[in-house]
Amino acid sequence: MILDTVKKIGEKVKIDGFVHVVRAHGKIAFADIIDRSGVLQVVGGTEIADLRPQYSVEVEGIVNARPEKMINDKIETGKVELSAEKVTVLAKSDEMPFDMGAEELNLELPTLLDYRSLTLRHPKIKAIFKVQAVIIDAFRQALIKKDFIEFQAPSIISSVPEGGAEVFKVDYFGHDVYLSQSPQLYKSLLVGAFERVFSVNQIFRAEPSVTTRHLTEATSLDAEFGFINSWGEVQEMEEYVIRYIFSEVEKKCAGELALYNATLPKLSTKIPVIKLREAQEIVFKRIGRDCRNEKDLAPEDEREICKWALEEKGSDLIFVSHFVTEKKPFYVYPDPADPTYAFSVDLLGRGVEWSSGGQRLNDYKTILEHVREWGLKEKDVELYLQSFRYGVPPLGGFALGAERMTMHILGLKNIREASLFPRDMERVDFRFSR
Repeated sequence: MILDTVKKIGEKVKIDGFVHVVRAHGKIAFADIIDRSGVLQVVGGTEIADLRPQYSVEVEGIVNARPEKMINDKIETGKVELSAEKVTVLAKSDEMPFDMGAEELNLELPTLLDYRSLTLRHPKIKAIFKVQAVIIDAFRQALIKKDFIEFQAPSIISSVPEGGAEVFKVDYFGHDVYLSQSPQLYKSLLVGAFERVFSVNQIFRAEPSVTTRHLTEATSLDAEFGFINSWGEVQEMEEYVIRYIFSEVEKKCAGELALYNATLPKLSTKIPVIKLREAQEIVFKRIGRDCRNEKDLAPEDEREICKWALEEKGSDLIFVSHFVTEKKPFYVYPDPADPTYAFSVDLLGRGVEWSSGGQRLNDYKTILEHVREWGLKEKDVELYLQSFRYGVPPLGGFALGAERMTMHILGLKNIREASLFPRDMERVDFRFSR
């Protein structure tokens, strides 16, 4: 790997990579070669000057220390360079449609996505998905350390158990089936078998939305566990996972964060927790917006509550609990003290919802009553009911959005930037109007 050259001054090495930029100065030419580990300056003559951006090359030569005045402190290989002796072009590239050698691509979002196979090679774009990979891996590792087991939920489901029309219907060998909006019912069912489970799944939402925060296909980080005593244990487990994720991103992605001048969200000793009605009262007192009888928080309310949390509690994150029961799915656990509100909890971060979760019902008869009250058909949740008919312990869980977390850690303007191949109303790989 290119990064290994820092320890090989005076040695002959061979590197493989992509040509990032070429700079010719008379008989001497320089090329920045990039591989998965970093970037290295290569020095040579016409064999270097003849290279073009994005050529795949193999270069053999001697690693030398750079002259002191030529040291580049911004990169890990900034104290060395490779004097080329042999250059082999492995694959040529067409002429670039835009400058891939610039520090910033400065492209409009449609262009950035229309040339996705190329723009993903840019160091700053690659950094987004290095951070996202660490987020997902840290989610896994945090839960594995707590004795959770991973599963893969199906993307094709037989019915729409949570109601609503925002699902994709699929012709499945002559039968109507749907793309899953959530692995929730499957992960709850599996608590009865494994006690603690998690999944990293693609979910699908047929929401007619073109906002900067919604995707049609997204990556959901789901966790569910049993034998809990209260919804507070769910919130505590999620806080543990969030702190673990931030720790891993800080440790493994310092360079990527620096590219975006990004800092991890600020956390207080304990992430604050407030109820929905408390949050709405705070919004009313701060900006005069009266949302105190609403059943949910509007985007502007979420932004204001996050501002309050940072100013008053020193935290970029805040949990909001006790949402209105009838606005939640049939499996939510109503608060016995006031069944109007449920043992549900959302995590807000930097002005937007990052996750939802809470305690679930586990009593079969009560679940059945809710299914009927919510106007659902028992056959649509037959497998789920089957599990609870045979006894599932008190349980709860949460789901985090990987793209949304990535977006707000790096300060991206649009969630599509945080999706490798975003799907929305206007695009599947390319814009439909293209």
